[in-house]
Amino acid sequence: MPATHDANATELLKLLSHDLRWALVRGLAQSDYRVQELAEQVARPMNLVSYHLRLLREAGLVHERRSSADRRDVYCSLDLDRLAHAYQAAGAALHPVLGLPAIPAPRRTPLRLLFLCTHNSARSQIAEGLLRARAGTRPLTVMSAGTHPATVHPLAVAAAAELGVDIRHHQSKHLDSLRGQSFDYVITVCDQVREECPVFGEAVTMRHWSFPDPAAASGSAEERAVVFRQTAQGLARRIDHLLLELDQAESEPSWVAPSVHRSEP
Repeated sequence: MPATHDANATELLKLLSHDLRWALVRGLAQSDYRVQELAEQVARPMNLVSYHLRLLREAGLVHERRSSADRRDVYCSLDLDRLAHAYQAAGAALHPVLGLPAIPAPRRTPLRLLFLCTHNSARSQIAEGLLRARAGTRPLTVMSAGTHPATVHPLAVAAAAELGVDIRHHQSKHLDSLRGQSFDYVITVCDQVREECPVFGEAVTMRHWSFPDPAAASGSAEERAVVFRQTAQGLARRIDHLLLELDQAESEPSWVAPSVHRSEP
């Protein structure tokens, strides 16, 4: 095993072994958060949390983006793909079997999920179509809505189509049209909606994926299409992670510490 592999594995494990950094990574594995929210979660001063977030950023594990709703705020997101690759490489540096990811069985218990954004015209529509398509036989009911619905953007339709998903017949819906319906997960994909804090009850799992509105992009038609394409690809990665999480949550633990048998003297 090359020494550089061992060094990289050691640096990653040292980075994640710090209690506060581990807590930050655990929080960001569930949702995007503003820095002050992370500080509240871990009950540590903002300057200390900012310092450890900087170390995670320098390692390429955490990214920051200015809030689309309030430019004074910064959202942090975890690069799960990069972390997974690095973590598996660290395991493989110790033994090849430790670099193999566990694949849980597809979920069988029904769940209802709702994607929210302001206009329900692009991000939430793409997310709805992608999750419904990639869920396969999983019993998931997937919907989307907006606080100020418009019409489904044609570039959103095109970006989804490039990923093999047809949302041509989707229609924008107002959040009020879903009153009385219950959801297990509500995922906001718009900073504005997230910061308006819609109330869904304590039993609902709330998540936030901080994506800028692709419809606000300027430039040529091709440049705007690229922005929609990048948004769709980012949502696809998040949805793949979500499906794996939902499957794992229903699965039994796949590893149990073996018993140690001592030989008789």
